[in-house]
Amino acid sequence: MQRRIHQDQGMTEGEQVTSQPYVRSATGKVGQVDARAVPRYAGIATFARLPQRHEVDDHDIAVVGVPFDSGVTYRPGARFGPAAIRQASRLLKPYHPALDVAPFAAAQVVDAGDISANPFDIGEAVDQIRTGVAGLLTRPEQRVVLLGGDHTIALPALQAVHGVHGPVALVHFDAHLDTWGPYFGAPCTHGTPFRLAAEQGLLVKDRSAHIGIRGSLYDRQDLLDDESLGFTIVHCRDIDRIGVDGVIHRIWQRVGDHPVYVSIDVDVMDPAFAPGTGTPEIGGMTSRELVAILRAMRGLQIVGADVVEVAPAYDNGEVTAVAAANLAYELVTLMADDA
Repeated sequence: MQRRIHQDQGMTEGEQVTSQPYVRSATGKVGQVDARAVPRYAGIATFARLPQRHEVDDHDIAVVGVPFDSGVTYRPGARFGPAAIRQASRLLKPYHPALDVAPFAAAQVVDAGDISANPFDIGEAVDQIRTGVAGLLTRPEQRVVLLGGDHTIALPALQAVHGVHGPVALVHFDAHLDTWGPYFGAPCTHGTPFRLAAEQGLLVKDRSAHIGIRGSLYDRQDLLDDESLGFTIVHCRDIDRIGVDGVIHRIWQRVGDHPVYVSIDVDVMDPAFAPGTGTPEIGGMTSRELVAILRAMRGLQIVGADVVEVAPAYDNGEVTAVAAANLAYELVTLMADDA
């Protein structure tokens, strides 16, 4: 049973007031704006039309934008990713039939707005993002999903998660390793976050995996360096041989029972499914393959996640933004199911 509410009902003096007709579930969670009262294309474009953080007393899962792309090494534009993902998320509905979960009834999910990060100083931006994410993780049960932004933001997110959970396993979906060294003397860019995460002790040794890697490298040494940092690789070409079930088996075998951080660079998908990104590579995953793998991760203790590298200037018909919005929805559902 669900009922519509106006958040101005029952408010006391000093509390936030809004006329948005949110739906409250039988569990007491404040869910989406009712699409039968306000058309999906109208109103504030929060993620999935969920309440803003200040409109509820507490949250279990926070979706937060990080409009930062000063760490890119090729095409810029991911700073506009969070807004594009939110716009594309308007069509998301409250029940996930494949997993038989109503995520917004199982957990209080909110849109926490954007974390402002210095576009001219990557080091300061990392500090700001870490502080912003940490502010959303005030108790161990809380979870966070970041909307990027470029992949640099994964490092401060992992730092914040480490402050709560200690070292975590990492499941990283990407066309690229992102374990390279400095670019042009800059130690932290979108190509370096997981090298730094490993070196800083943020990851459980030998419990992390890259999924979907493909494309050219600087040298064979890149693979050897990556392995020495504690990663295993499921190359995109492996999917043709072992299939989705084989990928799922490798993830579960690798991660074990450790807390998990999931990082999704949309360029893990083929450009046919995600053209709006900064470093596209041919021969990628389909969106259906990626969704199937995520759903099979049900039962893992996912404590944080990100969806990054959506660059809407290169998108066609919101194809990439729609994919990213649905991937974030899958992550939220997995977290809510574990709440």
